[in-house]
Amino acid sequence: MARIFRSSLVGVALTSLVAVTAHAQQTSVTAITPNEIDGHLRFLSSDLLEGRAPGTRGGRLAAEYIASQLRAVGVAPAGDSGSYFQRVPIDIVGADPASIQLGVGMTMPSAPNTGGPAVSPRSLPQLRYPDDVVLWAGSATERSNASGEIVFVGYGAKAPEYRWDDFKGMDLKGKILLVLVNDPPAPASEPALFGGKAMTYYGRWTYKFEEAERQGAAGMLIVHTTEQAGYPWHTVVGSWAKEQRMLPRDPKLPAPLGFRGWVTDSAAAALLRQAGLDLATLRTQAASRDFKPVSTGIIFSASFRNTVQHLMSENVVGKVTGRDAKARNEYVVLSAHWDHLGIGPAVNGDSIYNGASDNASGVADLLAVARAAAQGAKPRRSLLFAFVTAEESGLLGSEWFATHPPVPVKQIVADLNLDGGNILGRTRDVTVLGENKSTLGSTIAAMIRPQGMRISPDDHPERGHFYRSDHFSFARAGIPSVSIGAGNDFTDHPAGWGAQQEEDYTAHRYHQPSDEYRENFDLSGAAQLSQLVYRLAIKLGNDSAWPAWAKDAEFKR
Repeated sequence: MARIFRSSLVGVALTSLVAVTAHAQQTSVTAITPNEIDGHLRFLSSDLLEGRAPGTRGGRLAAEYIASQLRAVGVAPAGDSGSYFQRVPIDIVGADPASIQLGVGMTMPSAPNTGGPAVSPRSLPQLRYPDDVVLWAGSATERSNASGEIVFVGYGAKAPEYRWDDFKGMDLKGKILLVLVNDPPAPASEPALFGGKAMTYYGRWTYKFEEAERQGAAGMLIVHTTEQAGYPWHTVVGSWAKEQRMLPRDPKLPAPLGFRGWVTDSAAAALLRQAGLDLATLRTQAASRDFKPVSTGIIFSASFRNTVQHLMSENVVGKVTGRDAKARNEYVVLSAHWDHLGIGPAVNGDSIYNGASDNASGVADLLAVARAAAQGAKPRRSLLFAFVTAEESGLLGSEWFATHPPVPVKQIVADLNLDGGNILGRTRDVTVLGENKSTLGSTIAAMIRPQGMRISPDDHPERGHFYRSDHFSFARAGIPSVSIGAGNDFTDHPAGWGAQQEEDYTAHRYHQPSDEYRENFDLSGAAQLSQLVYRLAIKLGNDSAWPAWAKDAEFKR
């Protein structure tokens, strides 16, 4: 009897040992380390990849690297024809700076012998490219031409849900629209107007160009201020005074603008002043529902040649199949954009826009998450890893993915996006763009609370970060989506340090060649963030319920 009892104890002990060993092995394969992320980050932000522009040698190298890493860790291909690649057609259009011709003049009430307006001999300040204005083509055409009267249209918003219309039915066909960036301000009497302090889609430059096309305009200039745009003028030059990438134009859309552009606040003010108009006064008038478009009498013309290329880029897509025979046909998407700005205008002798933080860091994090998911216990649902192209060109890769998904959109549960990993160390908080737009925010908050972490609100909701990264493409398709990033409460630094670092990055490295790999990156925070995203993906993959949109969300399915 004693021998049998001892044998039973040994059996129990062995069973416990096996369970502990299995748990340790599972924890080991799903652990994400700073060194793992560092290896990916060093390569993806290397000068050898020449800034990872879509459709270039460096961009293809980045995509091939990502695919090879997915294959190496056991993530299955989920792109076109059983490959890791989803082909994305992209038109590359570059304005020839030497060919840019700008003209500014005034109309007369009646031009003799012509029956139409004429240019006044009065001298007006001429706009300098790219010091005062940056222009690019509105479509993939070999020559851009537009000429018309400048009409100030306030914030350029037509928002019936806010009882707001900046156009008031005015015929704007053939006009050059001058528009303010961001949303109309919310008065104290109506604090929720246009989202209050937070930007809505009406404040995004993409919306303003879309609305200008619906109005039949010939062109549009957006007035830039650093405060309202959220970035300085040199970011405008670095982003738009170069080749632009766009998806092939949908023939069902209105006619494209002859040009799209930005103009500095000071140049716009000087131009309007010569027409007897004050930009500050117009800005005040534009903050009211009663605002009506203002014809300025200023004729603006622009003409330039373009180089046009029709190329293919690629999203890199991998899949970890869920364990449940039924639920595996539902998908949690995890996304990060691999592209950056390529080779552009030189700054301090450096013309390679490496994009270490934006977004080699996010791709490095997501590769680590994919490896953990492939080697760990599988959730009930499947996980799709989408490394998308051309985010910097207007979310093109994620837009193509969301409109041409490898699985039906109705089977996609959520999108978790990484745009900018944490390269500064561990934090007590995270940021979640879209936190209040769906139940994903509360799910994340509940998950991280036991670790003493919290979600911190967006420090600059007026900059419209929710509309500036790839999760927005999924949201527009009706899929609950968030972008998850590091907070600003760093464990090894005093209060306020994180916010200072963010402002310094925006001012000196965002979309600049100086966003490059540094040996002093603290990637312990990257491992922390990646582990959080991995846990969230597994949780969503195992939950029976689907995330739900908030009642006032604009992108319900």
